[in-house]
Amino acid sequence: MKATAALAFFVAAAQAAPHYTFPKLAGTADWSSVRQTANFQSNGPVTDVSSDAIRCYQRAAGGAPDITKVNAGGQITWTAAPNIYHPGALSAYMAKVPSGETAATWDGKGAVWFKVFQDMPSTSGGQYTWPSNGKSSIAFTVPQCIANGDYLFRIEHVALHSASSTNGAQFYISCAQITVSGGSGSKTPSNLVSFPGAYKSTDPGLLINIYNNGGKTYQPAGPPVFTC
Repeated sequence: MKATAALAFFVAAAQAAPHYTFPKLAGTADWSSVRQTANFQSNGPVTDVSSDAIRCYQRAAGGAPDITKVNAGGQITWTAAPNIYHPGALSAYMAKVPSGETAATWDGKGAVWFKVFQDMPSTSGGQYTWPSNGKSSIAFTVPQCIANGDYLFRIEHVALHSASSTNGAQFYISCAQITVSGGSGSKTPSNLVSFPGAYKSTDPGLLINIYNNGGKTYQPAGPPVFTC
């Protein structure tokens, strides 16, 4: 019995090892201003882009205990645990919390999300290589031109090592609760999308063989990046 239990433990550990989470922002504790995800123990991904899990992958309804203060035009740094193991596309989205809600209470539903970052791979010999691969921390710039107030900040890494079949793309997602100050409010974000709704499982950036791409330019899923 003990041998069987030990074997089960090592198999589970091996399955979880290549997977990862984004549990915190730099300078904070795990799951303090980042909403605890359903994979906080298993590290497993979301694979169904039509599910509500594609939004923030939350373990349960409701927010995290804290809200982190950030400056518009400054950087926000996420920590990956243990690191971004798989090759694939890294992106980031923000959503402005509506009046009457806070970043700790709002669910982020609706066409409210705008993309603020998208990395792109290099191509060599028909294979893609992403700059985020292997990183344990990633910094993003908060747009300077947005309005002050509470936001949800959503990090997404889509692992594409098994994406040559439908629903083979693996999404690793977290949402942080932040409040932005110092923004000029001079530009309103455009190309807003919803989660679910922003992606289809057949999008070229999600249904793809990254090891034999014919030298084609990668087409990321979702809207273009909002710029000031």
